[in-house]
Amino acid sequence: MESASQDINLNSPNKGLLSDTMTDVPVDNTARARTSAPEGLTEAEEEELRSELAKVEEEIGTLRQVLAAKERHCGELKRKLGLTTFDGLKQNLSKSWHDVQVSNAYTKTSEKLGEWNEKVTQSELYLSASSTLEDWNEKLTQSEANSTTFKSFEDRVGTIKSKVVGSRENSTDPHSPTGSGDKSPQDNAPF
Repeated sequence: MESASQDINLNSPNKGLLSDTMTDVPVDNTARARTSAPEGLTEAEEEELRSELAKVEEEIGTLRQVLAAKERHCGELKRKLGLTTFDGLKQNLSKSWHDVQVSNAYTKTSEKLGEWNEKVTQSELYLSASSTLEDWNEKLTQSEANSTTFKSFEDRVGTIKSKVVGSRENSTDPHSPTGSGDKSPQDNAPF
């Protein structure tokens, strides 16, 4: 490329481009698009407002730089203390979930769902269906014809479960996924 045809003005928005394809437009922050003074303002008032605007914009830039420096310093302190972004995220999620739980909407919804649950579980249809299912469960578990099939199935499920769960099955940790006893809820399943 010819160096004579390139724009070498480092302040130009066209630097490095061919000069015959684009013309160099001067960038002048003080020569903003000037229109006639807004109604009710004299030229002196307009100039004073523009000066104040420039000063405020400069202060905003300075504050952004100070904030960025403070955020970097905060990050360094957290890193030295061993606090991670994940810890902050967990804390924010916990606080947000707490805020949701104490909100009026959540409280009213929970109360309403509780009322509906009570009405459903006390309804004649629910009680009848529950009783019928309990009867079927008892008949299936005590049936001679199905007992060998279910026993075989139960053994296979137990074998697969022990391979998947492993040593966690005998855990007495109350926070373990299998509960606090020696048996998991699945061990009490009807079949």
